[in-house]
Amino acid sequence: MSQLKAQLRRDGFTFKQFFVAHDRCAMKVGTDGILLGAWAPVAGVKRILDIGSGSGLLALMLAQRTEQAVTLDAVELDPQAAEQAAENVAESPWASRVSLHCADVLAWAPEQTARYDLIVSNPPYYEPGVECATPEREQARYTGSLDHSALLACAAGLISEEGFFCVVLPENAGSAFIASALEMGWFLRLRTDIAETDGRLPHRVLLALSPKEGECFSDRLVIRGPDQRYSDDYTALTHPFYLFM
Repeated sequence: MSQLKAQLRRDGFTFKQFFVAHDRCAMKVGTDGILLGAWAPVAGVKRILDIGSGSGLLALMLAQRTEQAVTLDAVELDPQAAEQAAENVAESPWASRVSLHCADVLAWAPEQTARYDLIVSNPPYYEPGVECATPEREQARYTGSLDHSALLACAAGLISEEGFFCVVLPENAGSAFIASALEMGWFLRLRTDIAETDGRLPHRVLLALSPKEGECFSDRLVIRGPDQRYSDDYTALTHPFYLFM
């Protein structure tokens, strides 16, 4: 019961090795980010970039999954979210490895000279339209401040030759994202379609793009089984993080 209470704290989410406060962030900790942080390939990486870091969730998950020598940069445009992410990083076991930058990544990226072996982003995906409750939430949810073509071009300028650029998107947005990426010279190397249950169509897709051509591996992951419990595959992927697994 104490673990469940910790997980449901209103100001954040408690994982096995760290806590993410998100009460000052437009976008809260959710399944999309957890899937991406647990799924993104980390073998052999030395430098990681998290674009649109929000609460710092992805940077912290990837810090947990990688060796002490791996360094991570996290870039967040919203000052309140960036401040909270910096606090989350400072209170984690990996404070010395994660650097938080409050900046527009489109302005920040051209100033960088080193390249990243892994770039991750849980990007905005709604076209500008219905107003959100706050400007911060609109910025986090809608592509007005960072459209997908700009994001792909930004990542292309920062990725290493053997690197991967990984995103999580709604399935329909993922198809358009792949088309834009292929036009810009990216290659799709990994794809996992995510369905809530076995009988439902995929509602999310995890994508890994590379500037280097190679075989594309595709699979499917179901989050819940017929009994509504987490599936074996989802449990295997996320058990290093969730308290109750």
